[in-house]
Amino acid sequence: MADQQLNDLPKHALERLAGLRDANHPGGVFTSDLTVNEFLLVREAGFEPIGMVVGSSIYHIGFQQANYRNNEELQVLSQAMYHARELAMSRMEEEAQALGADGVVGVRLEVGRYEWGEDLAEFIAIGTAVAARTKGNYRMANGKPFTSDLSGQDFWALLRAGYRPLSLVMGSCVYHVAHQGFRQFLRTVGQNCEMTNYTQALYDARELAMERMQMEAHSAKAEGIVGVHLHEKSHGWGSHVIEFFAVGTAVVPTSSDHSIPTPQIVLSLND
Repeated sequence: MADQQLNDLPKHALERLAGLRDANHPGGVFTSDLTVNEFLLVREAGFEPIGMVVGSSIYHIGFQQANYRNNEELQVLSQAMYHARELAMSRMEEEAQALGADGVVGVRLEVGRYEWGEDLAEFIAIGTAVAARTKGNYRMANGKPFTSDLSGQDFWALLRAGYRPLSLVMGSCVYHVAHQGFRQFLRTVGQNCEMTNYTQALYDARELAMERMQMEAHSAKAEGIVGVHLHEKSHGWGSHVIEFFAVGTAVVPTSSDHSIPTPQIVLSLND
């Protein structure tokens, strides 16, 4: 295993990692949450699955009072949701680094709540660490393994097209949607009309999450982001507070002069 500072990882995580297959421990076994098809395509792309890597953070989410009639971001909650995911991601990356992995594929970010307290949530990052069979520049500029939420099939297709993943990029925005006033309610009873207050609130919140995801990609010097997903969830805060979470994989070409060839269209004589 690589010589890394792993003080942040629990004892049993280190014991599990010690039993996985890596360059210095060929007698170990690999573990993976990839499907059979994904596993075979990742290997065909030139990478060997090493083991499942996990990061976890149980986080206390602070309180922020919202104005009943205002559309506004709850920045305390936005920061909490982002920082908690970052902690989980960094611990998953530590495990991958310890295995000498070049990257992590199929990353999933999950949020779970327990009965210990309504302000507590567990943030989990899970993926499969992989190592390239041949030498290549697959890691990030800071030397850490790349991270990607692409499936095994998409990872294979991305590499074949001449691109490689850099990192999982994300943006979060927790937003309070203003309540409808009584006069507004009376004006809309029985009418077909747009609820502009709600439209603007959700529009603004999504834009903030997307913008922050794009800023992470810019910082990583990526060419673009693929596989973007937009998630919306209240996490138990109530009907008028919702998190908008944008996540995707930042990518770059494998060579500076790379271009994707234009598909050739062949017409039959019967067309």
